Amino acid sequence: MGLGREYDVAVVGGGLLGSSLAWGLGRLGQRVVVLDEGDIAKRASRANFALVWVQTKGLGLPEYTSWTLRASETWEQLAATLETETGLDVCFRRPGGFHLALGDREMELRRDVLARLHNQPGAADYRTELLDHAGVRKMMPEIGPEVAGGSYCPYDGHVNSLRVFRALHTAFGHQGVDYRPDHAVTAISGNNGAFHLTTRHGEIVAGKVVLAAGNANAMLAPMVGLSAPMEPNRGQIVVTERAAPFLHFPMTTLRQSDEGTVMIGDSKEDEIDDRAHHMPIDVMMANRAVRMFPKLAALNVVRAWSGIRVMTRDGFPIYDQSESHPGAFVVCCHSGVTLAPNHAFDIAPMIASGVLDEAVVGAFSARRFARPSGERAA
Repeated sequence: MGLGREYDVAVVGGGLLGSSLAWGLGRLGQRVVVLDEGDIAKRASRANFALVWVQTKGLGLPEYTSWTLRASETWEQLAATLETETGLDVCFRRPGGFHLALGDREMELRRDVLARLHNQPGAADYRTELLDHAGVRKMMPEIGPEVAGGSYCPYDGHVNSLRVFRALHTAFGHQGVDYRPDHAVTAISGNNGAFHLTTRHGEIVAGKVVLAAGNANAMLAPMVGLSAPMEPNRGQIVVTERAAPFLHFPMTTLRQSDEGTVMIGDSKEDEIDDRAHHMPIDVMMANRAVRMFPKLAALNVVRAWSGIRVMTRDGFPIYDQSESHPGAFVVCCHSGVTLAPNHAFDIAPMIASGVLDEAVVGAFSARRFARPSGERAA
């Protein structure tokens, strides 16, 4: 390989984001190593809501509406390919999804958000429609009387995210991707063909480096001349016992998994300690869920946890390549489940070629944070 390189690409971070990129690179014949903290990591992958979500994404950056729609349209291909390679069904379903409103005030707020999204120049049309109570009830007969209505988007869906994670890592073995847990990266040096990554178990050398380490990208990116402004926050999730299927459409804050459990998640806290858990927040989330679907009141809660979200300063993804360290890339996003196909089928080939396609991902450069407020990319 020349220059003493052990690998073509070193992917830093082994969560859903890093795994999607590594799998995509491996399919292209790249020699890939994934450097991961392992099970000790406070990874966002263990706390995600497993949605493949399109509606209402992109307010403030209309390019994000097209990017998420592209992912939704490609998710079936990703699921089928993973099943062919590993025999694992990741339970991808796209029946469409709802955002429900409790009361007229929430309904008006929802109408306003959709109007603002629709009126953005260049925003993709993802066919989201507003339904009143009767319209929602036709599709979901179990709703409670307080549901004033909601928005429905046919491109929304969900998966079994833990099985996606397992399938990607299983596929590593077929592609020769070298997964190394307990290899947190503490330093990166070199550029232009030979990056040296320091871990507790020694140094790794690779021709390219991809930073996909979630909130840790804020610390790693400056080592290769990049920027990753992150503002993580915490969310709480409550899970019920298994029940016979009755929620046939996922929602932004409520979904029934393929295993029958019901997941409830509707919180955002400006804290980054996932060891803490506030019961009053669980009570609030459970109360809203029962108001939406009264039959939930009969189910027992079996577990609850807190998780730290990977979140950039404005909530939109970052895709960047380094000018000072050619061959170094940074990838940050909150929607690691939704955008998995884009990372595997679009971003991975760009990284393999050594150049990000500005026409596709130019709007998502961290350069946007240096521009005056309101100024758009060229």
